[in-house]
Amino acid sequence: MNLTDTLTSVFAALADPTRRAILHRLTDGDANVAELAEPFEMSQPAISKHLKVLENAGLISRSRVATARFSHLEAEPLKEATEYMEKYRRFWGSTFDRLDVALAAYRAENTDETGENDE
Repeated sequence: MNLTDTLTSVFAALADPTRRAILHRLTDGDANVAELAEPFEMSQPAISKHLKVLENAGLISRSRVATARFSHLEAEPLKEATEYMEKYRRFWGSTFDRLDVALAAYRAENTDETGENDE
């Protein structure tokens, strides 16, 4: 899977609030389906479907211990998504910086000699 396909899968998985909550829970450590289903008003099979989406996106891995299946957070795809979004954060940051400069220049032009604004 190339970077674009990975990002598409990651952002699609993150689009759902239940899946985001599951990932947040996994920051505390591995958990089985019953533990992950606990805070939600949905069945374990429904949670399992969410886990499959997260697994297909590479955001979790799953392992079996005896009869229990545990989910483990895989943070690397989140790092890639963050790096992708960082480019846009820098763009918006510089855009707002330019807007601040333009606003300060506008205010300076519209301030009379007494230091009061003409507005």
